[in-house]
Amino acid sequence: MKRRNLLLGGAGWVMFCNRISAAISIGKFDQAVEILKAATNAGQVRAASIFVREGKSSISEVFGDAKSEAAAFLLGSISKPISTAALLKLHQDGMIDLDSTARTYLPEFKGDQRDKVTIRNLLTHVSGLPDQLPNNTQLRASHASLTEFVRHAVQVPLSFSPGTKYQYSSMAILLACEIAARLTRRSIPDMVEHDVIKALNMNDSSLGISGLEPVNIVRAQTEFGAPESGAGDPAAASWDWNSDYWRSLGAPWGGAHASARDVATFLDDFANPSGRLLDKVHAAEAVRNHNPKELESRGLGFDVGASVHWPGCSAQTFGHTGSTGTIAWCDPQRDITCVVLTSLPGNAFPHDQHPRHQASDIISN
Repeated sequence: MKRRNLLLGGAGWVMFCNRISAAISIGKFDQAVEILKAATNAGQVRAASIFVREGKSSISEVFGDAKSEAAAFLLGSISKPISTAALLKLHQDGMIDLDSTARTYLPEFKGDQRDKVTIRNLLTHVSGLPDQLPNNTQLRASHASLTEFVRHAVQVPLSFSPGTKYQYSSMAILLACEIAARLTRRSIPDMVEHDVIKALNMNDSSLGISGLEPVNIVRAQTEFGAPESGAGDPAAASWDWNSDYWRSLGAPWGGAHASARDVATFLDDFANPSGRLLDKVHAAEAVRNHNPKELESRGLGFDVGASVHWPGCSAQTFGHTGSTGTIAWCDPQRDITCVVLTSLPGNAFPHDQHPRHQASDIISN
């Protein structure tokens, strides 16, 4: 277990500080640490990392197989806002209209009300597209490329008329990112690497594992994996979360690896835009609700507002969780950012018993 305390200077410099000088409530942080420490010591969680920033102070700690701050965890669905941020940059640059139809950029996406699906619908999970494809297992088992996933995603039937219901959809995020990739004439991983990860100096992050030191890549506890990842079946070893296939695919809906500090850097750039990714107007647009009040609140790639995921936080809070065992949020009103990454998938425990939520809840309340 290693701890690091930092005091962030206004000019971007960093100074080590004593524990007592941090603005963060050390009592709360230590409670969160004890939860993660106990879980790793007991062998429930093989690796974990926590990063908390409050104001200009930050503090972090790693546990188990995570040997340093550079430990890169499989983020799961926290990959979604990171990946779609590349599309938001195109929107800011005037290259894409969020209220234009997806078919404008994906001509093969037609019929069965697909002509009504807007890019905003894709980003806010109201398109009618499913979370995973019916043949997801077969595609992963055959080591299908992202191009193959797109080919099937544009043909899968919609569950409802676009904009009328909420249905969480990884395939909608895939198509949104495919649109952005076609406009930039780059692959999705290359686009995200250039426009988001490098732009924000997220040096311990990748959509996939490209550029990461192998020693820093944390293995997921796949025996508790989500059904779409093989659910721990030994027969899925060639395509599960730890496989070379999945790690190199660069799935924008769940394939990013990153350190806790890098995830916090990403979130903080929406709360206090540096201009390296989005300006203040477009950053604010990304983290407000875009869905009708009768539907679940969603930003552009983000979970936003009051949520069971971050109790006690303000209505301005935004972030995301990942089925791989991760949670990240930023509360601009209280000027707090919290990231908890673990190797233990969410399926392993009920929501309120998973160490990621228990640690995060202490910080948020």
